[in-house]
Amino acid sequence: MLQIDNLRASVGGTPILNGLSLSVNAGEIHAIMGPNGAGKSTLAYVLGGRPGYEVTGGSVSFGGQDLLAMEPHERAAAGMFLGFQYPVEIPGVSNVQFLREALNAQRKARGQEPLSGGDFLKLAREKAGLLRLDMDMLKRNVNVGFSGGEKKRAEMVQMGILDPQFAVLDETDSGLDIDALKIVGEGINAIMRKPDKAVLLITHYQRLLDYVKPDKVHVLAAGRIVKTGGPELAHQLESEGYEAVAA
Repeated sequence: MLQIDNLRASVGGTPILNGLSLSVNAGEIHAIMGPNGAGKSTLAYVLGGRPGYEVTGGSVSFGGQDLLAMEPHERAAAGMFLGFQYPVEIPGVSNVQFLREALNAQRKARGQEPLSGGDFLKLAREKAGLLRLDMDMLKRNVNVGFSGGEKKRAEMVQMGILDPQFAVLDETDSGLDIDALKIVGEGINAIMRKPDKAVLLITHYQRLLDYVKPDKVHVLAAGRIVKTGGPELAHQLESEGYEAVAA
Protein backbone atom coordinates (compact mmCIF):
# COMPACT_ATOMS: atom_id res chain seq x y z
CA MET A 1 0.00 0.00 0.00
CA LEU A 2 2.82 2.42 0.94
CA GLN A 3 6.28 2.11 -0.55
CA ILE A 4 9.04 4.52 0.49
CA ASP A 5 12.35 4.23 -1.36
CA ASN A 6 15.51 6.10 -0.33
CA LEU A 7 13.54 9.13 0.86
CA ARG A 8 15.55 12.24 1.63
CA ALA A 9 14.08 15.44 3.04
CA SER A 10 15.27 18.71 4.53
CA VAL A 11 13.77 21.39 6.75
CA GLY A 12 15.15 24.91 6.42
CA GLY A 13 18.07 23.53 4.42
CA THR A 14 19.00 21.00 7.12
CA PRO A 15 18.86 17.33 6.01
CA ILE A 16 16.59 15.30 8.29
CA LEU A 17 15.69 12.15 6.36
CA ASN A 18 18.74 10.46 4.88
CA GLY A 19 17.74 7.61 2.61
CA LEU A 20 14.75 6.15 4.45
CA SER A 21 13.11 3.07 2.92
CA LEU A 22 9.97 1.37 4.21
CA SER A 23 7.16 -0.81 2.86
CA VAL A 24 3.75 -1.19 4.51
CA ASN A 25 1.19 -3.63 3.10
CA ALA A 26 -2.57 -3.53 3.42
CA GLY A 27 -3.74 -5.10 6.67
CA GLU A 28 -0.54 -4.21 8.53
CA ILE A 29 0.26 -1.91 11.44
CA HIS A 30 3.85 -0.71 11.64
CA ALA A 31 5.35 1.17 14.57
CA ILE A 32 8.25 3.57 14.25
CA MET A 33 10.27 4.36 17.35
CA GLY A 34 13.38 6.44 17.80
CA PRO A 35 15.11 9.13 19.83
CA ASN A 36 14.31 12.84 19.66
CA GLY A 37 15.55 14.41 16.44
CA ALA A 38 15.62 11.12 14.54
CA GLY A 39 13.17 12.33 11.90
CA LYS A 40 9.92 10.68 13.02
CA SER A 41 7.69 13.74 12.80
CA THR A 42 9.48 14.88 9.63
CA LEU A 43 8.52 11.58 8.02
CA ALA A 44 4.89 12.08 9.06
CA TYR A 45 4.78 15.64 7.72
CA VAL A 46 6.43 14.67 4.43
CA LEU A 47 3.83 11.95 3.91
CA GLY A 48 1.05 14.40 4.76
CA GLY A 49 2.43 17.09 2.45
CA ARG A 50 3.05 19.78 5.06
CA PRO A 51 4.66 22.93 3.58
CA GLY A 52 8.25 23.65 4.55
CA TYR A 53 9.39 20.03 4.30
CA GLU A 54 11.46 19.73 1.14
CA VAL A 55 11.91 16.33 -0.46
CA THR A 56 15.39 16.19 -1.96
CA GLY A 57 15.47 12.60 -3.14
CA GLY A 58 13.74 9.24 -3.30
CA SER A 59 10.13 8.32 -3.95
CA VAL A 60 6.89 7.48 -2.15
CA SER A 61 4.17 5.37 -3.76
CA PHE A 62 0.71 5.15 -2.18
CA GLY A 63 -1.79 2.76 -3.71
CA GLY A 64 0.21 2.81 -6.94
CA GLN A 65 0.20 6.63 -7.12
CA ASP A 66 3.12 9.05 -6.75
CA LEU A 67 2.27 10.50 -3.34
CA LEU A 68 4.86 13.26 -3.54
CA ALA A 69 3.27 14.66 -6.72
CA MET A 70 -0.07 15.15 -4.93
CA GLU A 71 -1.31 18.19 -2.99
CA PRO A 72 -2.26 17.59 0.68
CA HIS A 73 -6.02 17.60 -0.08
CA GLU A 74 -5.44 15.12 -2.92
CA ARG A 75 -3.57 12.81 -0.55
CA ALA A 76 -6.47 13.01 1.89
CA ALA A 77 -9.01 12.24 -0.85
CA ALA A 78 -6.87 9.28 -1.93
CA GLY A 79 -7.18 7.85 1.58
CA MET A 80 -4.25 9.25 3.56
CA PHE A 81 -4.83 10.51 7.12
CA LEU A 82 -2.32 12.34 9.31
CA GLY A 83 -2.81 12.46 13.07
CA PHE A 84 -0.85 15.26 14.73
CA GLN A 85 1.23 15.09 17.87
CA TYR A 86 -0.29 18.43 18.88
CA PRO A 87 -3.78 18.84 17.34
CA VAL A 88 -4.46 22.51 16.63
CA GLU A 89 -7.30 24.60 17.99
CA ILE A 90 -9.70 26.26 15.52
CA PRO A 91 -11.76 28.93 17.32
CA GLY A 92 -15.13 29.71 15.79
CA VAL A 93 -15.48 26.38 13.97
CA SER A 94 -17.42 23.53 15.60
CA ASN A 95 -16.17 19.97 15.34
CA VAL A 96 -19.42 18.90 13.68
CA GLN A 97 -19.16 21.63 11.05
CA PHE A 98 -15.48 20.94 10.43
CA LEU A 99 -15.89 17.17 10.15
CA ARG A 100 -18.93 17.31 7.88
CA GLU A 101 -17.23 19.75 5.52
CA ALA A 102 -14.06 17.64 5.48
CA LEU A 103 -15.94 14.40 4.82
CA ASN A 104 -18.13 15.84 2.06
CA ALA A 105 -15.12 17.48 0.39
CA GLN A 106 -13.46 14.08 0.21
CA ARG A 107 -16.65 12.43 -1.00
CA LYS A 108 -16.94 15.05 -3.76
CA ALA A 109 -13.35 14.42 -4.85
CA ARG A 110 -14.18 10.72 -5.12
CA GLY A 111 -17.34 11.35 -7.13
CA GLN A 112 -19.66 10.45 -4.26
CA GLU A 113 -22.79 12.23 -3.09
CA PRO A 114 -22.49 14.34 0.09
CA LEU A 115 -23.92 13.01 3.33
CA SER A 116 -27.07 14.71 4.59
CA GLY A 117 -27.03 16.35 8.01
CA GLY A 118 -28.98 13.48 9.54
CA ASP A 119 -26.77 10.77 8.04
CA PHE A 120 -23.66 12.62 9.12
CA LEU A 121 -24.83 12.97 12.73
CA LYS A 122 -25.64 9.25 12.83
CA LEU A 123 -22.11 8.47 11.63
CA ALA A 124 -20.57 10.95 14.07
CA ARG A 125 -22.45 9.42 17.03
CA GLU A 126 -21.25 5.95 16.05
CA LYS A 127 -17.59 6.97 15.83
CA ALA A 128 -17.75 9.15 18.95
CA GLY A 129 -19.13 6.16 20.81
CA LEU A 130 -16.05 4.11 19.88
CA LEU A 131 -13.85 6.71 21.56
CA ARG A 132 -16.29 7.31 24.44
CA LEU A 133 -16.51 10.97 23.47
CA ASP A 134 -19.75 12.77 24.31
CA MET A 135 -21.48 14.25 21.27
CA ASP A 136 -21.66 17.57 23.14
CA MET A 137 -17.88 17.72 22.73
CA LEU A 138 -18.27 17.62 18.96
CA LYS A 139 -20.57 20.64 19.09
CA ARG A 140 -17.79 22.72 20.63
CA ASN A 141 -15.11 24.57 18.67
CA VAL A 142 -12.36 22.32 17.33
CA ASN A 143 -10.08 21.42 20.25
CA VAL A 144 -10.74 24.71 22.06
CA GLY A 145 -10.65 24.07 25.80
CA PHE A 146 -10.04 20.36 25.30
CA SER A 147 -7.62 18.45 27.50
CA GLY A 148 -4.77 16.58 25.85
CA GLY A 149 -6.68 13.31 26.03
CA GLU A 150 -9.85 14.89 24.65
CA LYS A 151 -7.94 16.32 21.69
CA LYS A 152 -6.50 12.92 20.83
CA ARG A 153 -9.87 11.18 21.18
CA ALA A 154 -11.52 13.85 19.03
CA GLU A 155 -8.84 13.31 16.40
CA MET A 156 -9.50 9.57 16.41
CA VAL A 157 -13.21 10.34 15.94
CA GLN A 158 -12.17 12.41 12.94
CA MET A 159 -10.22 9.44 11.61
CA GLY A 160 -13.23 7.18 12.08
CA ILE A 161 -15.52 9.58 10.21
CA LEU A 162 -13.12 10.12 7.31
CA ASP A 163 -12.43 6.36 7.15
CA PRO A 164 -8.97 6.52 5.51
CA GLN A 165 -7.11 3.64 3.90
CA PHE A 166 -3.83 4.61 5.52
CA ALA A 167 -3.24 6.48 8.78
CA VAL A 168 0.01 8.09 9.87
CA LEU A 169 -0.34 8.71 13.60
CA ASP A 170 2.38 10.96 15.03
CA GLU A 171 2.77 10.26 18.76
CA THR A 172 -0.93 9.79 19.33
CA ASP A 173 -0.10 8.56 22.84
CA SER A 174 1.45 11.91 23.80
CA GLY A 175 -0.43 13.51 26.67
CA LEU A 176 -2.69 10.53 27.37
CA ASP A 177 -3.30 9.13 30.83
CA ILE A 178 -3.72 5.39 31.37
CA ASP A 179 -7.48 5.31 30.75
CA ALA A 180 -7.33 7.54 27.66
CA LEU A 181 -4.45 5.47 26.28
CA LYS A 182 -6.57 2.33 26.41
CA ILE A 183 -9.57 4.08 24.82
CA VAL A 184 -7.47 5.51 21.99
CA GLY A 185 -5.75 2.17 21.40
CA GLU A 186 -9.08 0.37 21.21
CA GLY A 187 -10.36 3.07 18.86
CA ILE A 188 -7.42 2.65 16.49
CA ASN A 189 -8.01 -1.10 16.41
CA ALA A 190 -11.74 -0.73 15.76
CA ILE A 191 -11.28 1.80 12.96
CA MET A 192 -8.07 0.71 11.23
CA ARG A 193 -7.34 -2.96 11.94
CA LYS A 194 -8.90 -4.22 8.72
CA PRO A 195 -7.59 -6.15 5.70
CA ASP A 196 -7.84 -3.13 3.37
CA LYS A 197 -6.29 -0.57 5.74
CA ALA A 198 -2.86 0.10 7.21
CA VAL A 199 -1.28 2.24 9.94
CA LEU A 200 2.11 3.82 10.49
CA LEU A 201 2.24 4.48 14.23
CA ILE A 202 4.97 6.84 15.42
CA THR A 203 5.71 6.66 19.14
CA HIS A 204 8.42 7.17 21.72
CA TYR A 205 7.15 4.52 24.08
CA GLN A 206 6.06 0.92 24.06
CA ARG A 207 2.93 1.52 26.16
CA LEU A 208 0.52 2.22 23.26
CA LEU A 209 1.73 -0.95 21.57
CA ASP A 210 0.24 -2.97 24.44
CA TYR A 211 -3.14 -2.07 22.93
CA VAL A 212 -2.28 -1.64 19.25
CA LYS A 213 -0.21 -4.72 18.47
CA PRO A 214 2.12 -3.90 15.55
CA ASP A 215 3.12 -6.37 12.87
CA LYS A 216 6.54 -4.73 12.67
CA VAL A 217 8.56 -2.30 14.76
CA HIS A 218 11.19 -0.08 13.12
CA VAL A 219 13.92 1.94 14.80
CA LEU A 220 14.51 5.31 13.14
CA ALA A 221 17.82 7.02 13.86
CA ALA A 222 19.69 9.77 12.02
CA GLY A 223 17.01 9.90 9.36
CA ARG A 224 16.90 6.26 8.31
CA ILE A 225 15.57 2.90 9.45
CA VAL A 226 18.41 1.18 11.28
CA LYS A 227 16.63 -1.88 12.68
CA THR A 228 13.36 -3.77 12.13
CA GLY A 229 11.77 -6.48 14.21
CA GLY A 230 8.54 -7.74 15.71
CA PRO A 231 6.67 -6.45 18.77
CA GLU A 232 9.44 -7.78 21.00
CA LEU A 233 11.74 -5.07 19.63
CA ALA A 234 9.61 -2.40 21.32
CA HIS A 235 10.08 -4.14 24.68
CA GLN A 236 13.82 -4.36 24.06
CA LEU A 237 13.95 -0.63 23.32
CA GLU A 238 12.00 0.10 26.49
CA SER A 239 14.42 -1.87 28.65
CA GLU A 240 17.76 -1.17 26.94
CA GLY A 241 17.30 2.20 25.20
CA TYR A 242 17.83 3.25 21.60
CA GLU A 243 21.58 3.52 21.65
CA ALA A 244 22.13 -0.05 22.79
CA VAL A 245 19.58 -1.59 20.43
CA ALA A 246 20.43 0.44 17.32
CA ALA A 247 24.19 0.11 17.67
